[in-house]
Amino acid sequence: MKKDSNMEENTIRTQYLVIGNSAAGIGAVQGIRSVDPSGQLLLLSDEPHHTYSRPLISYWLQGRVEPENMVYRDTDFYDDNGVTALLGPDYRVESIDGENKTAKLANGQTVVFDKAVIASGSAPFVPPIGGLETAQDDFTFTKLADAQGVRDVVDRVNEEGRQPKVVILGAGLIGLKAAEALNDQAESIIIIDLAPRVLPSVLTEGTAGYVQEILADRGLDFRLGRSIASIGDHQVTLSDDETLPYDVLILAAGTRPAVGFAKEAGIECGRGILTDEHQETNMAGIYAAGDCTDSMDISSGQVRNMAVLPNAFMQGQTAGVSMAGEEAVYDKGFPVNSLGLLGFYMLSAGSYTGDELVVNDGECVKHFFLGDDRLNGFIIFGDCPRAGIYTDLIRNKTDLAGIDTDRLFREPGIMAFGTQARAAKVARPH
Repeated sequence: MKKDSNMEENTIRTQYLVIGNSAAGIGAVQGIRSVDPSGQLLLLSDEPHHTYSRPLISYWLQGRVEPENMVYRDTDFYDDNGVTALLGPDYRVESIDGENKTAKLANGQTVVFDKAVIASGSAPFVPPIGGLETAQDDFTFTKLADAQGVRDVVDRVNEEGRQPKVVILGAGLIGLKAAEALNDQAESIIIIDLAPRVLPSVLTEGTAGYVQEILADRGLDFRLGRSIASIGDHQVTLSDDETLPYDVLILAAGTRPAVGFAKEAGIECGRGILTDEHQETNMAGIYAAGDCTDSMDISSGQVRNMAVLPNAFMQGQTAGVSMAGEEAVYDKGFPVNSLGLLGFYMLSAGSYTGDELVVNDGECVKHFFLGDDRLNGFIIFGDCPRAGIYTDLIRNKTDLAGIDTDRLFREPGIMAFGTQARAAKVARPH
């Protein structure tokens, strides 16, 4: 990346600017390079690390994965793709000017670009809590630095000859993965959530109760329908006045799209940044992808924020191809969550509207949600080979009329489809 001789010394010029170094940002790089192998490409991130898979931070904390195995792309990725990667707090984007195509960085530098994609992800949401400003050994849990901070406290408590008491605010995906990581390392784990059930954004009321019973049997303790009212000296007081001591406090109440500088620039936002099917915002030449965006959920027909890694990568790839001048559309987005917790596995996808059908085949329990001869969504517990067939049904909005749905929902496979449908699925171009 070069300085422009006609501009100030602290100005950087690039053809493509990628803001973000996770799934959406990497997808954008690959999308750009699939069309333009040589255009100047600058990637910025406020984290100092090579691109890594954030869902693996709980496995690192648990000791199941080494740092070198957390990389989202191999260590030569930037060089192989001609990417100038500027990583660390100095390179946080403070503001962006879509009209003049400039971005201001935390270190005072200005980036001038032709096209940019905002792949800034999401930021932890921490509700206002009395005493939070002076709290000690409290962490969010969305980045590697968070897991490293928790690891330091656990090691320190271990050196005292004991295991830590852990309190977690949030019974969603992030909070439960943190609990899993610490379950064998902690004296106790208590999980608090204002919602009356676990995984409130992922499960239905009935399925959530089933999951909570299993997790409680495996050592997790829940305080649901409550919140943290205040934080004292290594203790929290709940909204019902119960006091809980802690060594580690994890604040995992959820995330929000990181849209601050985009909204200030006049880029249209709902909960997240709004884009068209090419991932372009209302400002020409400015694209957005990933957890920072709102997009159409084809399973419900509603525009919503879907913080799901596969969607983020494909949105980034679409943005990259579009930025480089070719036609690309992403219109297949819907929520998908694959989750393992303490040896218990579940897969969910789509929306839970329509009639519910429950199938228990002995190996797994499946909840299907059907309407207008289509599969809108599902929740599966246990081992279900070939469950990808169900996500394909949602993605392709497959008409289930004429399909042996009883067989399909019990034994996912191509034989449940009619003769013509099977022929179409196995047909290959000559």
